Amino acid sequence: MWKLKVGLIGFGRTGKSVASVLLHSSDTTLEWVIRGSANPERRSAAQYLDIDTDNPAMIFGHDEIAMRDLLDRQPVDVIIDFSGHDGLDLYAEEARARGIAVISAISQYPEERVTQLRTLGEHTRVLWSPNITLGINFLILAAKILKQIAPEADIEIIEEHFAAKPETSGTARVIAETLDKSAEDIKSIRAGGIVGRHEILFGFPYQTVRLSHESIAREAFGNGVLFAARNLLSRERGFYSMQDLLEPYVREQVANG
Repeated sequence: MWKLKVGLIGFGRTGKSVASVLLHSSDTTLEWVIRGSANPERRSAAQYLDIDTDNPAMIFGHDEIAMRDLLDRQPVDVIIDFSGHDGLDLYAEEARARGIAVISAISQYPEERVTQLRTLGEHTRVLWSPNITLGINFLILAAKILKQIAPEADIEIIEEHFAAKPETSGTARVIAETLDKSAEDIKSIRAGGIVGRHEILFGFPYQTVRLSHESIAREAFGNGVLFAARNLLSRERGFYSMQDLLEPYVREQVANG
């Protein structure tokens, strides 16, 4: 049975949850994980997360091994990035040279990094999603359709996250941009340990429509990664969003009534 070979960059809270989903997937092999700090214990992701699997998924610190050597030894079909702005420097050149697909789930990039991703998409398949959960991307797609149907509606965007998150979420910014709203229109709530909740309110004269999505656990990002990886590999090289991958499913349902 052919399995999708994946490399993961980033092993923070979300990265660990994504690794757990990948390790439990029957059609995916997590080949390796790269994190910011060293791994002197030489533990695998499966050992670290206490998951019983034959999948090795060895963890490396980003200074412990060259990406070229790692890919020569353990090639992958897709590189998944949950690290930070500078993660691209670790793998972009090798992904370009080898035609490895890239899925970046970095919440916010400076503009020069977005340009770098778009340029990389000229050589391989690249997907960038500030929030790669399936639910939030379906919500954005539904909101875009509703705005086309009723452009006169008042629109409010509310995002809620854990108390320690300082900045406005990248997801809320994408929602605002999609609906032609400014970042200043976003209302932010910070409380407790909320993983993430987004709501789009459409106000009409005699009715209100609320579209909302809440991540209950960070494993939701792993499910989104699996969907993205399985669908991205069937595409031509280019720069994609999650909406690009979801739209064919919506069109098919509309066509079939």
